[in-house]
This record gives sequence, structure tokens and C-alpha cells, in this order.
Amino acid sequence: MGRLPDIHVAADSPSRVDAADYGDRGRPAATHCRQPLTGENPISLHETRLNFVLGALLDSGASSVVELGCGSGAFLKCAASQEQIRHIVGIDASEESLAVARRELAPFIDGDAQKVSLINGSCLDENLSLAGFDAAVLVETIEHLDPRRLSTLERVLFVAYRPLTIVVTTPNKEYNVLYGLGEDELREPDHRFEWSRLRFRAWAQRLARHHGYRVIFANVGECHPTFGTPTQAARFTRHDPFMNSTCAD
Repeated sequence: MGRLPDIHVAADSPSRVDAADYGDRGRPAATHCRQPLTGENPISLHETRLNFVLGALLDSGASSVVELGCGSGAFLKCAASQEQIRHIVGIDASEESLAVARRELAPFIDGDAQKVSLINGSCLDENLSLAGFDAAVLVETIEHLDPRRLSTLERVLFVAYRPLTIVVTTPNKEYNVLYGLGEDELREPDHRFEWSRLRFRAWAQRLARHHGYRVIFANVGECHPTFGTPTQAARFTRHDPFMNSTCAD
């Protein structure tokens, strides 16, 4: 596969380059993966990823957010500290992870703010109370799903919930060689798949076309000139034609 450009690309205008950076990507923090073999310092993957997603939400103007696959609440804690974001729901299938999230987020669940709610359940199960939120995020979530169930997630997210903004991050498989991984190896034992940049972009562009969204892509983390960045991201923005209509002359 030829090298893909390390830029943000608008699906509805493939020739457009959007250099906007959504928020402060923050200082370095350790990645959970093995260190790259380049001899450089560990990349700031975890914190950089969270700051990127938070910046995308703040840039979108979202005040209500649902995170599908929230785990122990690392992103929820970041979002809860923002005045702009007033209502946050986290969903995860692991009660153990949610127990950690409840401890970490106690001031936002039981305190005066009461802006965070946690739900024990699958992101594949439709919950109509989550329709109408401004934004949905999936931070390193899709790769944990059986690929055969992705169509269920797509229907729940893009049809049932249909938020104004959706932010998805997932590993960039091409970068794995810098962790010393083979072609068929995955970064984590519970990952069901990992996609190249080309495969991820094709998936996201198909969803955008079919469900009335625009999508732009971003590279998150330290960039290699050939293999890109360790995390790739897509930001979907719902496109309602009547919102952008103009009167004919």
C-alpha cells in the first residue's frame, strides 16, 4: 500500500486539506504498548488521545455526551471537568471497570454537579434514552468488538442515537511494526481486529455517506514518515441539508 498523507481529510471533499487541530493535545504520557524500536522516547499515546477527543468535543460545542465503552472512566473524568459539558453518560459491559469509574467520578455522580451517569451494558444494545445527545465518543472501543457485530454498532450509533458529533479512535495497524509486532499480531490480547489507515477511512467514509454525516480524519500521537501515527481518529458531523440551505436567486 502506498503511503497515505498525514493530514485531515474531509470525506465530502476529498481534495480538501483541513489542518485544524481540535484542542490542546497535552504533554507526553506513557503508552501501554511496547516502546518503539526507533530509540526515541515513549510516545504520549494515552493522554494525547484523551486530550484530542476532548478537544474535538469542545470544538463541536457539545454539552451532552455519551461514551460507548467507557471502561474505568478515564475520558469521562476529563470531560466532567469541563464547564461546557453538562451531562455525560458512560456505558460499559464490565461491572468491574464501572466500579473503578464510580470511585474516580464520585464527585460528579453524587456531588453537587451530578453530571455523570454510568450504565452497565453493551454498546450494541439500543437504549433510546441516549438518542438526542449532542455527541458520542468511542475511544479505542471498536477494535474490541467482533467484526461481525460492527453492523449492529453502526445501526445503534448512526440510526438510533444519531448525535450531532461522533468521535472514534482506534489503533493504526501500520504502526505496529514500530512496537516489534508481526503482521498478524495485535497490540492487546482482547483486540478482535486492527485496521490500516486505508481500511479505517473506507469504513468511516461509507458510514458518512450512508447516514448523512461529514467526516474528517486525524492522526494522533507521534508521527512516523511511513507508518503514520499509533492512533487514528475520525470525527463525524451530522449533515442536515436544510441547515445549510440557501435561497435560490
